Amino acid sequence: MASVRVLYASEHHSTQEIADRIGERLRLSGHHVETQALRASSEGQGPLPGDALVLGSAVHDGAWLPAAEGFVRDNADRLGDRPTWMFSVGMTAALPGPLRRLAERMVQPRIAALVEVVRPRDHGRFSGVIRREHLDRKGALLFRLLGCRYGDHRDWAAIDAWADGIARELDMWRGGRARGSGTRDDDA
Repeated sequence: MASVRVLYASEHHSTQEIADRIGERLRLSGHHVETQALRASSEGQGPLPGDALVLGSAVHDGAWLPAAEGFVRDNADRLGDRPTWMFSVGMTAALPGPLRRLAERMVQPRIAALVEVVRPRDHGRFSGVIRREHLDRKGALLFRLLGCRYGDHRDWAAIDAWADGIARELDMWRGGRARGSGTRDDDA
């Protein structure tokens, strides 16, 4: 069993619910999980507890929310100490066909920079919930002109599969550590 911290930044609760679901799937696989919202400032938080981290954020304007982006920047030197996974929650599935396919292939530079800093084992990309009240007037007009659809676009089966993949990797990682494989002392 691994101890896992699931840390997230969410504005309209969609990402929070995805983080909770990931945490629940990891718990069902026998891991100890703490799920926690990221604060605006992570300075002075002390050591990062847990054997592994799952970091996630809603995506607004091609970037993670400030609390999540700040957490990565503030803790960059400490994130390589343990297995880490990242996930981003955007609105790709709300887009019409051709735009959706383009968005699925698009690299968002600010998120790519965070992925480069963390070097996670995987970076999952999911769609969330988009409602009219989430957008300002200009955003709602653009959303409509592009032919996008409001609603809950989360693919729970894909989210579950991603979380189950993390659980399997943690089982292998913990199994290797329990046997002492890969440590310098065992080679002596």
